[in-house]
Amino acid sequence: MHDPRRVPRLLAAILGALGGTVLVAAPASAHVGHGATGFGTGFLHPLTGPDHLLAMAAVGIVAATWRSDRTLWLAPAAFLLGMVGGGVAGLVGVPLPGAELLIVASVILLGIAIAAAVTDGADSAWVLPILAAAGLAHGHAHGAEAPGAAHPALYIGGFVLATAFVHLAGVGVGTVVRNRQLARVTVGAATATAGVLLLVGA
Repeated sequence: MHDPRRVPRLLAAILGALGGTVLVAAPASAHVGHGATGFGTGFLHPLTGPDHLLAMAAVGIVAATWRSDRTLWLAPAAFLLGMVGGGVAGLVGVPLPGAELLIVASVILLGIAIAAAVTDGADSAWVLPILAAAGLAHGHAHGAEAPGAAHPALYIGGFVLATAFVHLAGVGVGTVVRNRQLARVTVGAATATAGVLLLVGA
């Protein structure tokens, strides 16, 4: 028997995921026409593009739905390592063609991973490279803009903090839905659908 007190949390998780499809009405890229200045700009930067927002939330959901406690840390670690590498590349001016496309593709693939619960054993081996690639694209986009900021250190601190908050929000959603198949599939399908719409509209 389901605890009725958990229903509001379950509904909130599902509605939050479905809301991802609504986000596609906003500009698809968080890196077009934005001037980098300081902490505030850096903090808002990851939140103003639905592709970035969905990808970062998906990372948190995947981490929360990982089936083995011993490998729980692998999801965020793969993303963060990729983000550091991409950030350094962006700072020194190394080009990364198709960065936005990589981010949108990662939204679709991570949505599929969430829906299918492919976060255990050999079947989940492809998830970590996707997380690393998404982190690489994120880091490069942010790193490429940091040198033009009036206060680069504050700008970087802002987007890192925002990224952490979105990851935590994703972990919260993942914690609620990980043992509820219908809710998990709904969240994953909504995430993947939003990614497809972003890809089509790009």
